[in-house]
Amino acid sequence: MRSLLALISCASILSASSAFAETRVFIIANQANGYGVDQCLAKGEKCGAQVARTYCQSRDFAQASAYRRVDPDEITGSVPKSGANCSQGHCDEYVAITCQR
Repeated sequence: MRSLLALISCASILSASSAFAETRVFIIANQANGYGVDQCLAKGEKCGAQVARTYCQSRDFAQASAYRRVDPDEITGSVPKSGANCSQGHCDEYVAITCQR
């Protein structure tokens, strides 16, 4: 009976600690820099994993759990589709990087 009680106590402690894990999604401009990194992030390819992890670590998060291209319509408050974000009909693309502590 004691071992069952101890097991239940340990399980509740472990589940409580995972509940405190912080997750945050960063939306960043996906600017073509000639290195192809922007395409790795936008397409969710494996080559973007290091960039996403480094981005998260630079903001004091432990890891990147996901990264993908984001349509401007998905962003709350929406990004303008003309003006400062567009030049000669080409608008900036955006990437969402999900970071966890």
